[in-house]
Amino acid sequence: MVLEMIRKENDIKKLDEGQLKELAGEIRQFLIEKISRTGGHLASNLGVVELTMALHLTLDFPEDKLIWDVGHQSYTHKLLTGRKDGFDDLRKYGGMSGFPKRKESPCDAFDTGHSSTSISAGLGYVAARELLGQDHSVVSVIGDGSLTGGMAYEALNNASRLKSNFIIVLNDNNMSISENVGGMSKYLSGLRTAQAYTDLKKGVEDTLKRIPGRGDRIVSQIRKTKSGIKQLLVPGMFFEDMDITYLGPVDGHDIRKLLKVFNEAKRVDHAVLVHVITKKGKGYAPAEKDPAKFHGPGPFDIETGEPKASGGPDTYTQVFSKVLTDIGRRDDKVVAITAAMADGTGLASFAKHFPQRFFDVGIAEEHAMTFAAGLAAGGMKPVFAVYSSFLQRAYDQTLHDVCLQDLPVVIAVDRAGLVGSDGETHQGVFDLSFLTMIPNMTVISPKNRWEMADMLRFAVDFQHPVAVRYPRGAAYEGMRQFRAPIEYGKSEVLYEEEDIAVIFVGHMAELADSVRRSLKETGYSCSLINARFVKPLDTELLEELAKDHSLFVTIEENVLTGGFGEQVMDYVLRAALDVHVRNIGIPDEYVEHGNVEVLRKETGLDRETVVKQVVTDYLRLMENNEKGN
Repeated sequence: MVLEMIRKENDIKKLDEGQLKELAGEIRQFLIEKISRTGGHLASNLGVVELTMALHLTLDFPEDKLIWDVGHQSYTHKLLTGRKDGFDDLRKYGGMSGFPKRKESPCDAFDTGHSSTSISAGLGYVAARELLGQDHSVVSVIGDGSLTGGMAYEALNNASRLKSNFIIVLNDNNMSISENVGGMSKYLSGLRTAQAYTDLKKGVEDTLKRIPGRGDRIVSQIRKTKSGIKQLLVPGMFFEDMDITYLGPVDGHDIRKLLKVFNEAKRVDHAVLVHVITKKGKGYAPAEKDPAKFHGPGPFDIETGEPKASGGPDTYTQVFSKVLTDIGRRDDKVVAITAAMADGTGLASFAKHFPQRFFDVGIAEEHAMTFAAGLAAGGMKPVFAVYSSFLQRAYDQTLHDVCLQDLPVVIAVDRAGLVGSDGETHQGVFDLSFLTMIPNMTVISPKNRWEMADMLRFAVDFQHPVAVRYPRGAAYEGMRQFRAPIEYGKSEVLYEEEDIAVIFVGHMAELADSVRRSLKETGYSCSLINARFVKPLDTELLEELAKDHSLFVTIEENVLTGGFGEQVMDYVLRAALDVHVRNIGIPDEYVEHGNVEVLRKETGLDRETVVKQVVTDYLRLMENNEKGN
C-alpha cells in the first residue's frame, strides 16, 4: 500500500505520479472504512483528497502554515502528517480530534471548528511573518458555503491591502452542509461555468507571452488593469476588484493542474485566491448522491450507506420539528429561520410545508438574529433554530437588536450541553451564562419530550425574547406524569420533602431523578424541583424551600461560571436565606471530544459523583450545625 509509505509530514514528496493516483484511492477507501466504524465527517473529506495532496506537495510542513476553515475536512491532512494510527480512536475521549488541533501536531497551524474564520487567521499569520522577517507560505482554505459568513468579507477587505504573498484556496463544491443559498452561490456558479473565459484567457496569455522581449510585461500589465480580459468576460470581477488576484477555476481532483496553479500562486506578491472545484463525497456513491446525509454520519454500512443504529425514540430536535410544523399550520404569522442548518435543526419539515415562511440565510448567524428582530418588529413570530455553539456568534445582535427592543423572537437553542465527539468548538455549555445576563431575555429548558412541546407553544405565544434550550439526542420519556401547565417564571415541584432540595435544569432531569433515588435509598429526605425557567429565577419558591431545607443542590449542563447555580447562590446570599448551596455543572474549562456519558463522568455530572458530593456536603453541614449548637 502506498499509504503505508506516509509516516510523517512531507513523505508524500517521495512518490511518483503513478503512486499519487494510487494514494488518492487508498485514502478514500481508508476514510470510508474507518468512518463507517467510528462515525465522523465523511463527504467533506472525500471531496478534498487531491486538493490536500496537492497542497502537501507544494508546501513544506510544519514551516509553511495551512489553515482549514471549519476544519472538519482535515482528515487527509492528518493522514499525510503521520496520524494514520489515530483514526481508530477518532473523536473518542483521549483520542484524535476530528478537527485541526495545535496541541495534536505542529502541522496544525490553527484550531478551527466554526466557519468563515480561516482568512482572518491566515492574515494574522502573514502579518506575524512579515514583522518577524520570515519567508514561509501561508495558505487558508475556505469553502464556498463559508463565504456566506460576513467575517470572511471583513478579512478579504483587509487581504486586499497586502504587499506579500498570501494564498486563499476557495474549495467550491456548491455545498456547505446543506445546499448553498444567496448571491455568492449564484456568482460562483457563473464562474464555474465560465469555461469560455478560462479558455480565452489562457489562449490570449500564451499568445502574448510569445512576443519576444515584451510578452511577459504585456501580460503583467493586462492583469493589473481594471479593463483586463476578465473584466470583459466575467461580470462583477468580485475578487480582482478588491486587488486579490483570481486564479481558476481549476479541477480540484486533478493533481497535476492543482500543482501548476499553486506554484503560480506562490509567485504572486500579494493576496491570491485559487478557485478549486471539488465534488463533495467523491469516490463513494451514497455520499455523492446525498452529501448532506454524509456530512457527519454515525457508524454506517458501507454497502448500503445506511446507519448501523437507527430507530429509537424521537430526538428533541425531531419533537421541535413536529411541534413547530403543527404550530405553523395554526398560525400563519409563525416564520422559521436557519443559518444553513435546515436538516440539522429540524426545520426541513417546516420548510417543506411553508416554503414562503422559511428562510435559510446561509452561514450567517449574526444576520439571522437581526433579520429575526426585523421580522418581529414587522409583526411576525420568528423562530430562529440554531446550535448553542453557533449562537455565540450572534451575541451582539441578540443583546442589542432583539433584547434591547424587547422583540418577540424565539431562539430555539439546539445542541445545548455536552454534544460529544465534535469537541471543544461544539460543546454547548456556555449559553445559560451568556443569555441570562441580557435584560428582557427569558430562558426556559424542558425536562422531557412533552415539556419540550409545551414550552415551544408557550414561547411562540410569548410577547418577549425567549430562548428554549434543549440537547442533542433522544428526548427523555420519563416523568410523563408531571405535566403542569407552563406558568411564566415558575418552577415545577416534582417531589416535596425536606432537608435536601435538588433543583435541575432541563435535560438533567434523568440524572437528578437518579440522584434523588440514591439519596432516598441511603435514608436521606430529598425534594426534586424542575427549574423550568433559568431566567427569571423562581425566587418565591427558593424562599419557600429554604424554610425546611438546609441544602440546595443545583444541577445543570452548563459552565458553573455565570450559570443557573450561581444565580441561585447569589440570590440565597443576597436574601440571607439560611441554606447552603452546592452547584453541580461543567468546570471552568473547555471540554474535549468524546462520548457524552464519558464526558459527564469526567466533568462530575454522573450519578455516583453527584451523590457522593451531596452526601459529603450534607454531613458536613449537619456536623457544623451541631458544633454551632
